[in-house]
Amino acid sequence: MIQKITRSILTGYYRPVKKFVEDPLGIQQRTLDYLLKHGRNTLYGKENNFHSIRNSSDFARIPVISYEELRPWLDRIILHKQQEVLWDTPVKWFAMSSGTTEDKSKYIPVTKESLYNGNYRAGYHMLGVYARHHPDTAFILGKTLVLGGSQQINRIGGDIYTGDISAILMRNLPAVAKRRRTPEGIALLPDWEEKLQKLADYAVKADIRAMVGVPSWMLVLLKKIVEDTGRTIPEIWPHLEVFFHGGVSFLPFQEQYEKLIPSAKMRYWETYNASEGFFGVQFSPASKDMLLLLDNEVYYEFIPSGEWDKNNPVAVPLSGVETGRQYAVVISTSGGLWRYRIGDTIQFTSTHPYLFKITGRTKQFINAFGEELIVENADKAINEACRLTGSKVTEYTAAPVYFGEQSNGAHEWLIEFETPPANLVEFTHILDESLKRLNSDYEAKRSYNLSLGMPVVKIMEKDTFYNWMKQREKTGGQNKVPKLSNDRKYVDSILYFIGNNTQ
Repeated sequence: MIQKITRSILTGYYRPVKKFVEDPLGIQQRTLDYLLKHGRNTLYGKENNFHSIRNSSDFARIPVISYEELRPWLDRIILHKQQEVLWDTPVKWFAMSSGTTEDKSKYIPVTKESLYNGNYRAGYHMLGVYARHHPDTAFILGKTLVLGGSQQINRIGGDIYTGDISAILMRNLPAVAKRRRTPEGIALLPDWEEKLQKLADYAVKADIRAMVGVPSWMLVLLKKIVEDTGRTIPEIWPHLEVFFHGGVSFLPFQEQYEKLIPSAKMRYWETYNASEGFFGVQFSPASKDMLLLLDNEVYYEFIPSGEWDKNNPVAVPLSGVETGRQYAVVISTSGGLWRYRIGDTIQFTSTHPYLFKITGRTKQFINAFGEELIVENADKAINEACRLTGSKVTEYTAAPVYFGEQSNGAHEWLIEFETPPANLVEFTHILDESLKRLNSDYEAKRSYNLSLGMPVVKIMEKDTFYNWMKQREKTGGQNKVPKLSNDRKYVDSILYFIGNNTQ
């Protein structure tokens, strides 16, 4: 009876999803109206004349901004204790975002509305979509293992606090939800290695039925549990059912998870959540394409690829997107973000409903020679090279090698393997051929080795990336190894780190 009731509750969470799937543009217009109603009397709204905005075309006159342009407005709240700056209710929380393309933390405002009507509501949507396809689900009857960031909650003056978005979400969860998840006392520990050990000790004794986290870091925890216990994951958690994952592409890690969890009933469900909000969830078991979440108090706009580097880029509303094109995401939210560029790039695969896949970041690509290589290309090529050589990759990063007096340019790949290839030359050749097949610009630049030579692949020792991230104080669920960079900042940093630790 309990199982039937919980299943009914979960499948009921799909009803609001069905509404915005059937009326996406109407929901988005109502969202914009709602946001503007709350924004008109703010300092930002007055400066940008929100009172004159009546539709999406009027709204498009407001400048698209980056974090650097947002920061002075945040300082008014954080440093000068002003209210009604970006939103008309108090901002108590700021999510610290340590993204892959920024060295310093960014502070993203989190309001009560964005927390409850954005993040938590989107979480219910995720459960509803999943339960719609899997009405036999029983994970809610057990515990959910949540591996979030390591940033503890900090007071930065008055009633204003900062922390990873995962810490903020967990701190504000309703009591009934907290009982179903990893204990808060463990989940919010600031020291990553202490948290890892305590999570492992807790988890092996619990009835874990679901997991939530970033694939790379959850893999570290699962391997530790297997190593500590000498048992397989299905032996430890016979009712484990689903891993809700996000943050990085799952493709490079899929084979390792299937090896660690050899269970036909195990499911992997993609999500798209960030410090700025929860934007998408996998729509069906047949594809990793995600449904754009439209009633979570987020108004979306999209900058086509040709506009990314312009000072005043033209962004299109949801009604103007096309399948197959690359877009940078722009959001306006009840957290007080207005036409804010979050840095992620997506490609729509359907507009009925609005399904998409993440393709990378506007700052995470290689285009040193006109090749326009994006993370999606790199992940797929790495996966193909692994499949054909029987190898498994743990982490990687790549950057350009610039022209020399005696050499053409190339891409340098630093790769850490779980299972290295027997023949590195073969692996490199397959990687190169896969990139050619996936990216016509890369293929053109590789023609006859005129401007771009063969990839240069270097094998990293075990735990190189982990130790490098640790040295940079960027361990934990919110932090990610940058996959691609258009300069050599990260690659040279890793090589320097290796050199200093081998002398």
